[in-house]
Amino acid sequence: MMNKTFLFLVVVLLNIVFQGCADEKKQPGAEDTPVKGTIHISVDESFRPVIEEQIRVYEASYPEAHIIADYKTEADCLKDFFRDSLCRMVIVTRGLQENEERYLQDSLNYSPAWNDIASDAIAVITNINNHDSLFSLQQLQQQLTGKIKRDQQIVFDGLNATSTVRFVIDSILKGQKFDTSVVKATKSSKDVLNYVSEHNNAIGFVGISWIGNPEDTAQVSMLKKLRIGYVQCGQCIDSPYVKPLQESILSHRYPLVRGLYYIIKENYRGLGNGFIDFLKYERGQLIFKRAYLGPVMGFSVRNVKLNQKIPSK
Repeated sequence: MMNKTFLFLVVVLLNIVFQGCADEKKQPGAEDTPVKGTIHISVDESFRPVIEEQIRVYEASYPEAHIIADYKTEADCLKDFFRDSLCRMVIVTRGLQENEERYLQDSLNYSPAWNDIASDAIAVITNINNHDSLFSLQQLQQQLTGKIKRDQQIVFDGLNATSTVRFVIDSILKGQKFDTSVVKATKSSKDVLNYVSEHNNAIGFVGISWIGNPEDTAQVSMLKKLRIGYVQCGQCIDSPYVKPLQESILSHRYPLVRGLYYIIKENYRGLGNGFIDFLKYERGQLIFKRAYLGPVMGFSVRNVKLNQKIPSK
């Protein structure tokens, strides 16, 4: 009797082990690890320069890791995330809303992770020959709605679905509508830069990673044709006009600041989570800092006194 009971328990345990192995094989993406494999992600086009650099450094560090990024409008990135099983992660300017989390929980049987990884600013750019370089939010609102300076063309990376347009509608227009005779749409942030550089009377809105890095030779070259505007800090003492520099982004003295977020549907330690850890911690945060975005990880500089000689034991 004891032998039969023991044999029965062994069979049950073996079934559990084999079933667990079978489930692991069926798990989507189980063949990749934090440093090996291939994943597809969708990235808000506003952040293409800095995310391309992040991927370049990550893949150089881990040669068996391949991150295939599609750069799109924010709305299209989120469509990929919800509808395309191949898209495992998005990098956009917002996290998940409550109803979206519920939907994904019901669909995937787990809640996708999301959080912020950096702070970004919307830069107001003008042609180098345009003498307007100081803007208040009220002035920008009046120009966008066609109430003043109708001779100046205002240029975006699209009129629908882009994070830049959504941010301006929420933060500057406050529910008012664009004057479509004043506002012009281009296909990308790069097209905004090119258009403003070629038209003296144009004003453009782009993410700061496209134009704010003084160590990027292409951006420095573009700044010979463009000027980054100052925007009034309405909550500061004496209401100074502030440029979107790293310090003013981190302190929110520059008023047109937004967050950069990841959202991932990977409930195991795969390549997506490996890349997120890279973005969140020191190496990735230093890349954001070098790109003149605001890192979420605090960095400080300390004065250290070094001994000239190594003390003897």
